[in-house]
Amino acid sequence: MNHTKKLSYTALLIAIATVTSPFVSIPIGFARIFPVQHFVNVISAVLLGPGYAVIQAFGTSLLRNMFGTGSIFAFPGSMVGALFAGILYKYTKKLNISTAGEVIGTGIIGALLTYPIARILLGEATALFAFVPSFLLSAFAGGILAYALLKLFEQRNILQRVRS
Repeated sequence: MNHTKKLSYTALLIAIATVTSPFVSIPIGFARIFPVQHFVNVISAVLLGPGYAVIQAFGTSLLRNMFGTGSIFAFPGSMVGALFAGILYKYTKKLNISTAGEVIGTGIIGALLTYPIARILLGEATALFAFVPSFLLSAFAGGILAYALLKLFEQRNILQRVRS
């Protein structure tokens, strides 16, 4: 797939994730869970690779924040998850491993990276692991949906056609 096609898919995935955010976000504690972001992260990681997946996650987080449908916590969670999902898929070519990368990257590492943001920028005195349950739930829900769709695409050889 050439660079222009990858950028077009990235823009399309950013648009899908941004437009759906007002309809599928659930506030839990200090964060909003947004399974569609994680769904799109896994899709972009598998179809486009880690670099474009991170660009997609950043673009979506930026637009969601600009439109008031996201929080600053979307940046570390979604970008780390997209990166892990992309790297793991690149080296293993396994959808389940890529999905696990999203869940671990967002649900654990990304959640832990939000602690300093909450503490320093927002002055929130939250517990270190306060974000982990909501980030894990969101990443798991979105990851499972993406896995199911990508598995269906794989069985019907749609993944090969999209990548070419």
